[in-house]
Amino acid sequence: MLNFIRRYLALSNDSPKKIVFIAFALSLVCSLLVSTAAVILKPKQEENKRLEKRKNILTVAGLMKDNADIDRLFRQVETKVLDLTSGNYLSDDQATLMQKRLAEKDPGLLIKIPADQDIAQIKRRTNYVPIYLIKRDDEIDTLILPVHGYGLWSTLYGFIALQNDGKTIKGLSFYQHAETPGLGGEVDNPKWRHQWQGKLAFDEQGQQRIEVVRGKVKANSPDAIYQIDGLSGATLTSRGVNNLVKYWLSDQGYGTYLKKIWARQTNQ
Repeated sequence: MLNFIRRYLALSNDSPKKIVFIAFALSLVCSLLVSTAAVILKPKQEENKRLEKRKNILTVAGLMKDNADIDRLFRQVETKVLDLTSGNYLSDDQATLMQKRLAEKDPGLLIKIPADQDIAQIKRRTNYVPIYLIKRDDEIDTLILPVHGYGLWSTLYGFIALQNDGKTIKGLSFYQHAETPGLGGEVDNPKWRHQWQGKLAFDEQGQQRIEVVRGKVKANSPDAIYQIDGLSGATLTSRGVNNLVKYWLSDQGYGTYLKKIWARQTNQ
């Protein structure tokens, strides 16, 4: 092998064979370096994703603090795996198994969403979803529910937080998307996200009312408590956010679970 390499290196610098050999060798070395770096960095990248997701959960719940230890803060959060159909939590053993299958993206868990119901444009979803609870004195204080749906260019992944009444929005935050910076990417703007705080997702009769409107919300409108300003210059992203929130808060998403929360509140 060494003799083979030496023979090519001994050729004239103008030799086509030497040029091709050097180009091939450089490509091979660069490929090996890139592949090695990807393998070495993958655990770090996965850890960063985990922390970013936890940070978003804490942020949407109003618990995130500057320079805080994210894992330590996250100890306040209780994770449950929810069966969307029944609105019940899985047992601890079932939840552990289901989270493993979800982490492995088991295709057997996915169900097809009928086109006329798929307003979030996600096509398929699992019936089992990890949700996050903040408790005070053993009572639920905040519900943090994963949501996702298609915007203009990408699927937006995030969380919506509800107060313990299951109707009042505490926050909305996205941790992954590829919307246009300065337009649809304004879903990350703290000023726009702040609008969601205190808005009502449902009226007193339990009808879903939350809506991202075109333009600005009219402050003197009786519906203002249910409405969010649309994103300027980003009509399709605004519509996507509106639709994904509506989908996940409907009976196709967390509706059955939320109705149980309301019933529990009524009986207390």
